[in-house]
Amino acid sequence: MPLEPERRDFVRVSTDIPVRYRFRPVARREAGTEPFFTGATTNLSGGGLLLRGPIPEIGMVTQLVTGKAALDVELTLPSDPLPVKARARCAWVETVEEETLRCHLGLRFTEISPEDKERIFRFVIRVQMPV
Repeated sequence: MPLEPERRDFVRVSTDIPVRYRFRPVARREAGTEPFFTGATTNLSGGGLLLRGPIPEIGMVTQLVTGKAALDVELTLPSDPLPVKARARCAWVETVEEETLRCHLGLRFTEISPEDKERIFRFVIRVQMPV
């Protein structure tokens, strides 16, 4: 049986943008005291991003894939001074390096303002435009 092409709701572009993020329990709605980590995205769309960066401990992977932890993410798009802020859930784990606690996580935005989503859409369109 042939594989079907992967379907995406949003156009995704390759990019390397710094991302600040923190892990938090899904049940807690208010901002906590969890530390922010610094990583980068390797691709971005209006629906989410692929995050490359550290995790606080290896057990966090289980919390992420079971939906018990979410992430607050902040990224600043090139030529845009205001950071895009969103809440995201882990849609998949691409890699985890146990020795360094670095990973690649596919994140899906679960809470993002319409304005921030629009700013991502505009960025994606700019990246796709031929120079």
